[in-house]
Amino acid sequence: MKFKKFLVYLLFLLPWFLSGFIFKVDTSYYLSLNLPWFAPPPIVFGVVWPILYILIAYTVYKTFPSNASNYKIYLVINYLANQLYTFCFFTLQNNFLGLVDAIIVLISSLYLYVETKMLKGNVAKYLIPYVIWNIFALILSFTIFFIN
Repeated sequence: MKFKKFLVYLLFLLPWFLSGFIFKVDTSYYLSLNLPWFAPPPIVFGVVWPILYILIAYTVYKTFPSNASNYKIYLVINYLANQLYTFCFFTLQNNFLGLVDAIIVLISSLYLYVETKMLKGNVAKYLIPYVIWNIFALILSFTIFFIN
């Protein structure tokens, strides 16, 4: 029974890593930009994002199945926007599209947090690091756009 639950959890987790397999993350592009003093080295992203994906997948696992259509809508919007960031910023090397996408990711992550809190209360706390990171990512994206 625990193995089956683990497999179900993996079904919620694996799609979050999809953009990393489809779109090449060009760290040389990131490093070629004028970066603000608070910009982390590329390795930080490689550590933070898998942890966030694990937390997001856990909240989705604990919240599904849900009949709440708003939750599903915010989850899909957040997922798609999150996946598109790699394409916009690294593949297209477009700082403006990266900024717009970062705005969408932050707004949808806030809605996702609120909906999760309404549906599963205590489970929503696992989304707090994701929301905080998205605030940081938006500030970083805005600064990169502005100084480049």
